[in-house]
Amino acid sequence: MKKLLPRTAAAAAATLIALTAAAACSSNGSGGSGGSKDAKIAFLMPDIASTRYELYDAPLFKAKMKQLCPGCTVLYQNAGADAAKQQQQANSVLAQGVKAIVIDPVDSAAAATIVRNAQSQNVKVIAYDRPIPATKADYYVSFDNQKIGALIAQSLVDHLKEKKVKGGILEVNGSPTDAAAGLIKKGIHSAVDTSGLKLLAEYDTPNWDPAKAQDWVSGQISKFGDQIAGVVAANDGTGGGAIAAFKAAGATVPPVTGNDAELAAAQRIIAGDQYNTISKPIKIVAEAAATVTYQFIQGKPPAAQTTLFNTPSQLFTPTVVTKDNIAKVLLGPGGALKPSAVCTQTYAAACAKLGIK
Repeated sequence: MKKLLPRTAAAAAATLIALTAAAACSSNGSGGSGGSKDAKIAFLMPDIASTRYELYDAPLFKAKMKQLCPGCTVLYQNAGADAAKQQQQANSVLAQGVKAIVIDPVDSAAAATIVRNAQSQNVKVIAYDRPIPATKADYYVSFDNQKIGALIAQSLVDHLKEKKVKGGILEVNGSPTDAAAGLIKKGIHSAVDTSGLKLLAEYDTPNWDPAKAQDWVSGQISKFGDQIAGVVAANDGTGGGAIAAFKAAGATVPPVTGNDAELAAAQRIIAGDQYNTISKPIKIVAEAAATVTYQFIQGKPPAAQTTLFNTPSQLFTPTVVTKDNIAKVLLGPGGALKPSAVCTQTYAAACAKLGIK
């Protein structure tokens, strides 16, 4: 057997070291697309007060990730409206070696710690639905929350003016710890403050809790009574709480807004209890978030469509839903809800009146 010359041996050793390093880099995922094939992704949602996260966001995100990356694993956690719990969940998934965290924060300010901790470990953070203003995440995917507030409020204002209703408006905002709620609130004020209608009172609902919204509205009914011409509620949960308050008081339910197009809200609209909601198909944001996440773990940062809070962002435009268009927007072909699920026995007659089958 021929002996290698010293220079040749050195070259062979160098090649071996380079190949070993490349293999190690590929296996641990830090060297490009190799690690993306079996990456772990965290999907951290904020609460269960809104049914959307369990029923739609998590399943849709998982399905899209599976399509993009069959070998990837999605670690789903829900914080149950507990910011400290969400911090623990973030620490847990980081310990498990996730390559990216998609987070809808319970508390937008507190989530800054999660962003900094993740990024210090070279883990990408995608803010989902709710932004994280204090610290720049790697990306933000959502519907345009300020526009949502403006749309639901303007829809209500136009309706009240068309009906020549006298009185003022109650404003039920979302959680004071949620930056998206702050954007919705800003949008609501842009329509209400210029409407000529009196804002009787407003309330920031802790953790978006429908029960707390109901309690507050109950107090306002006692205070203002028939002066309440309408209620701008920031989502379907708080809107449902407001409606429950009027019913419990034995009072006529005025037009009440919502947002999220939850099944129960669709039923309330069909029955005439809720005036509007917002169609923002969760499939759109869930799949967009999955696509953005996959691009990041492949080492191909996605381009930004816009910037919000200094964060590259992708914001989608929502649609207002009322009795006039619910059959087409939510229950038609490709709609978010199925008529069979919405038009149960209790709502069958109301559905029939609207031509929903």
